[in-house]
Amino acid sequence: MLKDKKIVVVLPAYNAALTLEQTYKEIPFEIVDDVVLVDDASKDDTIEVGRKLGIKHLIRHDDNKGYGGNQKSCYNKALELGADIVVMLHPDYQYTPQLITAMCSIIANGVYPVVFGSRILGKGALKGGMPMYKYVFNRCLTLFQNILIGQKLSEYHTGYRTFSAEVLRNIDYMADNDDFVFDNEMVSQIFMKGYEIAEITCPTKYFDEASSINFKRSAIYGLGVLRVSLQHRLHKWGIIKGKIY
Repeated sequence: MLKDKKIVVVLPAYNAALTLEQTYKEIPFEIVDDVVLVDDASKDDTIEVGRKLGIKHLIRHDDNKGYGGNQKSCYNKALELGADIVVMLHPDYQYTPQLITAMCSIIANGVYPVVFGSRILGKGALKGGMPMYKYVFNRCLTLFQNILIGQKLSEYHTGYRTFSAEVLRNIDYMADNDDFVFDNEMVSQIFMKGYEIAEITCPTKYFDEASSINFKRSAIYGLGVLRVSLQHRLHKWGIIKGKIY
């Protein structure tokens, strides 16, 4: 615990057998109370590696539910366990677990209710090997989102996020898409509810075993992001009523 807050780390996994152990061993268990691993019908032995590591809360989807569907199971379980703070950490070792203490401290001390680890603050993205087209894609989408949503985040697309349980309970994340655009719908919901998001600089690593989507899926994701941003603005103006709000 930290400041008497129960901290649960959730690991949304898909084919993470080669990187799960390295990720798990860097989690700061001096403050983390529980770990939840959700295996989204992996084709490797992710779930077996989780058992060997002694992860107590293991969930396996018999059918692949998608990145968003995986996170839904993660958050539902974390809240069921009585979490006060929930850390969403990819088990592919692209993001360092060593920032968990800093991110949780911001929430535990009541400074912000949500904290993102940003690859764009500083030079973490390109230094870590992010492909240039993805970097440009990220920057352009983020600019568009900031204009329409009325915020100043450095990026909306990080997979390293920490939430207070209050935020998770007060947004309807179960109404969000089951694919990658889930993350952006959550951000839109968080801002629509009036919560603020803090960011800290986060290094990142791009290597063969780290998860990454191809150009086609990136393009589909980008279109989804544009849709969410427009929906957010139109809902704010009262022109439409977005179902996720």
